[in-house]
Formats: sequence, structure tokens, C-alpha cells
Amino acid sequence: MDAPFTIADDAPPLSRSPWRFVLHFYLKARTALIAIFFFEAGQAACTILLPYAVKEIIDAVTLANDTGASVFATAQNALILFALLNLGIVLFSRASGAVLVMTGPRLRADIRKSLFSYLQHHSHRYFVSHFAGSLANRIAEVSMSSMHALWAITFDFYPLIIKSTVALIILFTTSPQLALVLTVWLAIYVYASYVLAKRCRVYAKDFAEARSLVTGKIVDSVTNVMNAKMFARRRFEEDYLTDYLNHEVNHALRTFWYMEKLRWFQFSAAMVLMLAMVGYALKIWSDGGMSVGDFSMVAGLAIMLIEAARGLSRSFLEFFEYIGNISDGVSTFIQPHEIVDKPGADALRVTRGEIAFHDVSFAYKEGLQVFDHLTVTIEPGQQVGLVGFSGSGKSTFVNLILRLFEPQAGVIAIDGQDILTVTQDSLRENVSMIPQDPMLFHRSLMENIRYGRLEASDDEVIEAAQKAHAHDFILQTEQGYASLVGERGVKLSGGQRQRIAIARAILKNAPILILDEATSALDSVTEKQIQQGLDFLMQGKTVVVVAHRLSTISHMDRILVFDSGNIVEDGSHAELLQQGGHYARLWNMQAGGFLPESIET
Repeated sequence: MDAPFTIADDAPPLSRSPWRFVLHFYLKARTALIAIFFFEAGQAACTILLPYAVKEIIDAVTLANDTGASVFATAQNALILFALLNLGIVLFSRASGAVLVMTGPRLRADIRKSLFSYLQHHSHRYFVSHFAGSLANRIAEVSMSSMHALWAITFDFYPLIIKSTVALIILFTTSPQLALVLTVWLAIYVYASYVLAKRCRVYAKDFAEARSLVTGKIVDSVTNVMNAKMFARRRFEEDYLTDYLNHEVNHALRTFWYMEKLRWFQFSAAMVLMLAMVGYALKIWSDGGMSVGDFSMVAGLAIMLIEAARGLSRSFLEFFEYIGNISDGVSTFIQPHEIVDKPGADALRVTRGEIAFHDVSFAYKEGLQVFDHLTVTIEPGQQVGLVGFSGSGKSTFVNLILRLFEPQAGVIAIDGQDILTVTQDSLRENVSMIPQDPMLFHRSLMENIRYGRLEASDDEVIEAAQKAHAHDFILQTEQGYASLVGERGVKLSGGQRQRIAIARAILKNAPILILDEATSALDSVTEKQIQQGLDFLMQGKTVVVVAHRLSTISHMDRILVFDSGNIVEDGSHAELLQQGGHYARLWNMQAGGFLPESIET
């Protein structure tokens, strides 16, 4: 039985079907679209009536020539009709264009915003499984393809329906035989084009997927350009990208060659019908079955309809290419949200800061068990260090507190409140996290610090920076607090990024603080400066520190020693050394202050 399709309560209700997806947004702009459809109908009707006006002019000229009457007097009404039809084309088309200008950008922005909003509700697991660049590219492609699909419906398919209807009505009054031939041909041609073009959707979806993958690889390589430089791997990166580009090219060739084969059929069918229609009309005229004006009108209508139908075949191909792009995007984005707030979830209220794991079991996937019935309590205001080899469960312990993942069994509670029953936002508003390598937005230093508390004043931001020992280096930058930090903060050193992260946490002032060894990669001078900021930050808070160097947690109230998902020792630094157990062995075997990878190292 399929798992229920769960989405966050405040996520936009988007469909995985590309048809329902675009319809959702089109209906939101229905008033403007109805206006565009009205104007396009007027323009199409005026356009297809032009051959009729020309027919009336020709018949009037012929009559004037036969009777010796004034051409302008005889053709006056026909000329007025011709002028009015051309004026109607201009007015209707520009009115449609004006509504399009007012609607298009907003509709596209709405699609991008909705996709981004839905994307943000995905879990940590989702984001570590997808390229950031690929996701960004898909948002752009889905929004653009949704607009192009709408324009194909509005400016290609719909006008052809209007033109065909009006033209066939006129033709039936002039030559029922020609009208019948054209009706049958149009029906067969449009249906065949639709069926054949529909197959292109699968090719277009694969092509879009390959295109997004290439974008993701490019972004990944650009993000890690310093690695390529330091290892002299420029040529390797080019060759690495070439493999994915070749994959994209193969999908492109398959898609475009299919389009070309279809166009051969469409152009050939259109050519045959055009010659047949004109030839048959000539025969009827030569037999006296129609006037010169009628012949001109029939030929003009036939040519206009056939050209429109030939353009429709191209539009069908492009339309299904757009639907393929949309299908690729929505199948990537519109997936169940792994972690959602329960209906009616309350906000977390932290009064003391107690963190308790009650009989918690967790596995990242079946067969990879991390915790099995883990029970431990961190007391309010306690400063606790987490110790263990890589893969022992320290980071998982922290991720579960933050609810980046959810346990398969047991309860994780903060001040007696099960974190699965409170809102995710309220949980994370009460926890400050400083990772080993903080990521910053490509925004100003002021904005990055203020991210901790958006309503903070400039003075409060500066005060937090001073407490984090970041104020002095900020003033030395070219634009001070207005300086941009670069993508992920690349314009700053590791120590500077850490101080910005600490300032942000100071400004947030959450009652629970989690540190993923925020000073392990820094020099001793920078570490001392940052440690002063951390000491201020940790005052009066429940603190959890993931340790890579045991010396940084020796002063903690308590140390939890992890091994293969179990807490094998629990006590203060002095108590654990006195026990002479696992922690004591780790302490004695540290090389250069860092833990080895395993006990055998």
C-alpha cells in the first residue's frame, strides 16, 4: 500500500500532474486570461475575414470594370470593411499584449514563489540528495515552460480554432466541396500532429532532466573551484563535465531528430493540400462555379488555414516539450514532505531547557541502525560534550534534537514536550546551532548577523558583533557592516565566519545552544578570541557540544561518550579519566589534539 502523500499545512497545494499544476496557476489569473482570450478571438476573426474583404474588393473592381462605374464608389463598402478589419487586428492584438504585460511577469513570479515555498518544506535528507544548482534550474525551467505552454494555448491553439470555424463557415457558403475537403484534412492533420507530438513529451522530460543535471554539475564545480585549483584538476573538471554534456547532447539529438521527422510529415501534408485546394478552386472557377473574388477568397483562406495548421504542428511539438520540462520539475519538487507539523501543533515553550531522549530508536534507512532504545536526559542549564569516533552517533544525536530527522520509535522531549507535537519553527527558534563551518548568505554582514533576529535594530546587531569579537574586523572591511560576504561567505576567513555565526547566535539568544566544535579548525589566537565570544554565548543556556578535540570540552559539566550508537560512558572529565575506560583511552591516544578515526588508529 502506498504511503500517504503528506505535505506541510502551509505549503502551497501543488499537483504532481503537469496538467493540473499549470491549471492551478492559470485559474488564479483567469480574469486576465479571459480578457486575453476575448481579444485573441477578435484578432483571429478579423484576420481570417481579410480574404473575404479582399474578395469583395475584387468583385467590386470587376463590376466597375464591366459597367464603367467608379471603382471607389463601387468598392467603398468593401474598402471600409478592409480598413476596419485591419484596425481591429491592431486594436485587439495590442489590447491582448497590454493584458499580457500586466499578467505574465506576475504569473511567472507566482509559480517560482510557490515552487520555492514548497521546496523549503522538504527535509534535510531531500536537500543532501539533490544538487542545489539543479533545483534552482528546475524552478526557472518550470516557471518559464508554464508560461510558454500558456502562450501556445492562447496564441496558437485557440486562434486556430477561431480561424478554422469562421473560415469553414465562409467556405461552406461559397464551395461546400472545398469546405468539406478542408474540414476532413484539418481534422486528420491536427489529430495526427497531436498524437505524434505527444510522444515528444517523454523525450523532452529526459532532455530537461539531463539539462538540469549539467547545471547542477557546473554549480558544484564552480562552488569547489578552489579544490580544482589546489589539486591542479582544471582539465579533469572539464573532462568530468564533458561526460555529462555528452549525455545531454544525446538526449537533445533524440528530441530534435524526432521533431524533424514529424515536421517532414507536416510540411509535406500541408504542401499537398495547398496545391490540391488551389487546383480544385481553379477548376471550379474555370467551370463558372465561382467568381474571381470567390477564387481569391478560397485560395487566401486555404493558404492562411494551412499555414496556421503547419504552425500548429510546431506549436504542438514545443507545447509537449514544455509539458515535459514541467513534468520533470514537478516530479522532482512535488514529493511528500518527510517531516511535517502535526495538525494543531503547539509552539514549543522552553522554560528550563531540559532535553530528554526516552527509548529512542533511529535508522537512516533499513539496515543502518544508529540508535536502539537510547535513553538519556540533559538537565536544564547543563553544558554537555559529545565524544566518540566518526560515525558513533554524535551528529545524529544533534540532528534528532533539531528534528532534521525523526526517530522511528521513542520520544525526544524538551521541557517535557514531545518535539514531534510542536511546530518545527518554534523548536528551531529555541535552538541556536553553530556548525564547524558556518554557511553565510551572499548578503551584507549586517543582514547575516540580523538573521538571528530579524526585528533587531542596527545597534543590537553591532552590540552582538562586539560580544562575538567581530566588530573590529567588520569595520576594517571596505563597506563595514554593508559589505557583502560572497557566496557562502567565501570573502571571509574561517575565523571571521565563525565570529559572524556566534554574533548571530548571540542576537538570537535561544535557550538551547548546539556547537559542532566551532573552533577545531582555527589557529590558537583566533580560537582564543572566538572562545571568549562562546563563553559569553553559553551563559545561562543548555549547551550541547560535539567535540573533535577533547581539550575543548574538559571543562564541561558532563561528557557523553558515544560508541556505535550507544552512550558507553557518562560523567565529568575528571570522573571519566578516573574510571580509566573508553574516554580515558581516547584522552591518552589523541594525536595533535584530535581524535583518531578508530580505536585501532
